[in-house]
Amino acid sequence: MNNQTLVTEFILGGFSSNPKMQSFFLGLFSIIYIITLLGNLVIFSLICLDPHLHTPMYFFLSNLSVLDICYSSSTIFHLLSNFLFQRRTISLVGCAAQMYLFLVLATTECILLSVMAYDRYVAICLPLNYTVIMNQRTRVTLAMVSWGSGLVVPVPFAVLTWRLPFCGPNVINHFFCEMPALWRLACSDTQPIELATQVGSLFSLLAPIIFIFVSYVHILAAILKINYSGGRQKAFSTCFSHLVVVALFYGTAFFRYIQPSSLRTPVLNKVISLFYTVLTPMLNPIIYSLRNREVKMALVKMLRNVSFPHATECGVFKGT
Repeated sequence: MNNQTLVTEFILGGFSSNPKMQSFFLGLFSIIYIITLLGNLVIFSLICLDPHLHTPMYFFLSNLSVLDICYSSSTIFHLLSNFLFQRRTISLVGCAAQMYLFLVLATTECILLSVMAYDRYVAICLPLNYTVIMNQRTRVTLAMVSWGSGLVVPVPFAVLTWRLPFCGPNVINHFFCEMPALWRLACSDTQPIELATQVGSLFSLLAPIIFIFVSYVHILAAILKINYSGGRQKAFSTCFSHLVVVALFYGTAFFRYIQPSSLRTPVLNKVISLFYTVLTPMLNPIIYSLRNREVKMALVKMLRNVSFPHATECGVFKGT
């Protein structure tokens, strides 16, 4: 940390200082958070408990569920505590920890969604070799690469941000400690780090988008060749759910980090951030549940059972 830093804590501006509006937002985000936790826990539990879901696709989906629980908690949990206890401050260390944790989880999700696209490509375009290519070792390695890259990639951006001197205003006009919002409070020129972040975001966002786009071009071509209408519909359903998640996450994140901050208002920044920090983790299990017949069948089976079957292999990194 820079020796010139005088600020010891920040104040999160949030969405409103009006007590009535704060009560409204407390109720709204509490509902969203509960839905996010329950939805992702249900998906993860179904995958653990149902042997029919012990496949590579659902293995990656279980990773996504765990990731989304952590991802939403990294921002919304502190937001709810601020509303509940009427305290909008966050310490310098707490802000740094929240920012880094958010970057870790966001980067992991970027890579994991690409891995899921690759899994769908192999399943649909190379079905005869699917079990050979996506064996246990491969899928565990891909999952570990996703989580490991998430830990490493954000380090230089986090370090550069916290080397900036914060010696003036300490009110962050945002609902969590996000890098672009922090840059506005720095006492020195932030153009170099903004440029470096834009370049880094191009790599971490644009590269997965291109990879996913190319994968789905091949997938679409393969689907159109399927003669069996039921198989074609199932393939379309599975891929459509993934594409909805991709569009929501990458679209808003790309707009937030690639476009110059001078072209956006603080209110627009908050609205955009809500999509990839709060709404996407909530919608992921809903989208996969409603668009996927196997998940719905597993859910019905679980609800019908009075006693649950013992999940012998129920780990995030166990690709059974």
